[in-house]
Amino acid sequence: MARGRFITLEGGEGAGKSTQISRLAAALRDRGYAVIETREPGGSPGAELIRNLLVNGPTDRWDGVTEALLHFAARREHVQKTILPALQRGDWVVCDRFADSTLAYQGYGHGVDKDFIKSLYDGTVGGLQPDLTFILDVPVEQGLDRANTRGTGGTRYERMDKAFHTRLRDGFLDIARNNPQRCTVINASDSMDQVAEEILKQIDTRLT
Repeated sequence: MARGRFITLEGGEGAGKSTQISRLAAALRDRGYAVIETREPGGSPGAELIRNLLVNGPTDRWDGVTEALLHFAARREHVQKTILPALQRGDWVVCDRFADSTLAYQGYGHGVDKDFIKSLYDGTVGGLQPDLTFILDVPVEQGLDRANTRGTGGTRYERMDKAFHTRLRDGFLDIARNNPQRCTVINASDSMDQVAEEILKQIDTRLT
């Protein structure tokens, strides 16, 4: 059986990842693929417990290094319990965030050493890499406005200051520039339909 495909969607707050994950998974199922929708932090029972520690509470609950360690602990569980078994079955895995988010949020956003983050990746994830990563790019103000309309009060990350979110956006764009074979930037200011169409177009070009 052929190994499945691993697709990740990345971006700052309010970029529309959750909506596009659902639309992409539905489109792939219509094409006959078995698809797993998952998310980070989270995606497995143990990882979901760690998610609560990361997304709830005051913005200064953890420093950047502690956040990175927690994210990789959750990621290890997620990869071992959800992602690898699905890929080995031949399923397509569509994931809302993966390790690029840790590099962007904790590395670019909080200033954690990028080599340290890479060492955590190597030690906990190993050789697994997404086959294709979509970075949904939206101006900081627009993304935060979208996030605020959810009426949930915001996660720890949504409540961080604008300077953090500016560093975050710059970080994702830098990641895309450094990984052109894997990453493609999508203009998330476009309509939901336009974004969904562009994602499928890129999949047809780069994966199928």
